[in-house]
Amino acid sequence: MARSFTPFQEVDRFFSDLTRMPASVGMPMDLYRDGDRFVAEIDLPGVDPASVDVDVEDRTLTVRAERKPASAADADRAWLTRERPTGTFARQLTLGSRVSLDRIEAEYADGVLRLTIPMAEEAKPRKINVAHSERSTAVGSGSGTSTDENRTIEGDVQA
Repeated sequence: MARSFTPFQEVDRFFSDLTRMPASVGMPMDLYRDGDRFVAEIDLPGVDPASVDVDVEDRTLTVRAERKPASAADADRAWLTRERPTGTFARQLTLGSRVSLDRIEAEYADGVLRLTIPMAEEAKPRKINVAHSERSTAVGSGSGTSTDENRTIEGDVQA
């Protein structure tokens, strides 16, 4: 049986393969909570630290970085495999209302961008102290007696 060739089917298959690739192929990330802060560690090996840009707008944190080819001689090489992507990469995180946008810190060392995102003070769990006060018990016109054993109070008591 003859198999028909349709160029559109090949193009469709190509784009379908692209959409199955993770968007983070150039910027793999670990994200975890450490006490009262969130930490994102993004792998950026081979990226010029001057090209790393981190900004926050409307609770969306965006990281951009550029990885350039190793040298100008790359165009003349006969590549057998090339798995390390080059170009400009971006990664976005949507931040909730429980984080402090003005206290985010970023550090780039050994090819890893580390973002420290602290929780907002108002979002942190806290203990509420209970104040103890002495109240005088108002006893009405009747005579009131109390016994130590049962701690019962007889008479008029206002609640």
